[in-house]
Amino acid sequence: MTKEELALEVIDRLKKEYPLADCTLDYDEAWKLLVSVRLAAQCTDARVNVVVQDLYAKYPDVAALASATPEEIEAIVKPCGLGKSKARDISACMKILHEKYQDNVPCDFDALLALPGVGRKSANLIMGDVFGKPAIVTDTHCIRLTNRIGLVDNIKEPKKVEMALWKIIPPEEGNDFCHRLVNHGREVCTARTKPYCDRCCLADICAKNGVS
Repeated sequence: MTKEELALEVIDRLKKEYPLADCTLDYDEAWKLLVSVRLAAQCTDARVNVVVQDLYAKYPDVAALASATPEEIEAIVKPCGLGKSKARDISACMKILHEKYQDNVPCDFDALLALPGVGRKSANLIMGDVFGKPAIVTDTHCIRLTNRIGLVDNIKEPKKVEMALWKIIPPEEGNDFCHRLVNHGREVCTARTKPYCDRCCLADICAKNGVS
């Protein structure tokens, strides 16, 4: 089986296993997803979803958050960890959105990358979830699972994994595929030394099980 054939089979099986492919960060506006994905670094989505409730209650729009000092933001978001750097990035990012983009989130990948605290993973998430564009979000689940399954060959660097997956994942499938990898990585193919292969829908085609 080629990597392209394997990718299509994995996509098909994960679709059946996880019909809903939604982002697990709560948001109803693009700028809120931008904030949440920054807070989610080294923090669970569940905790972020709780913390941002207080943040948005006090700062309900881009202009309000742009006017807040990094210290004011940090006081609310510190339960997510790395509070100082996250608050600094969020403050700077919101100021740019307010001053340069009239409180809107740009729909250009390079423009997103130029925002403080936004890397390729975050930019891809915004492009896919907000703007419905092709996206490959290489978070820890994506990197771990694609290596285990055999879609990539012992590649750990996020950008290299992303580039390898672009070659074998149909563009229209990429964003939902990555969301389903998160679901599968949390429920079955965990970071444990011995994941739950006995109940994995991919067990018979997974490289970890010696299937080539």
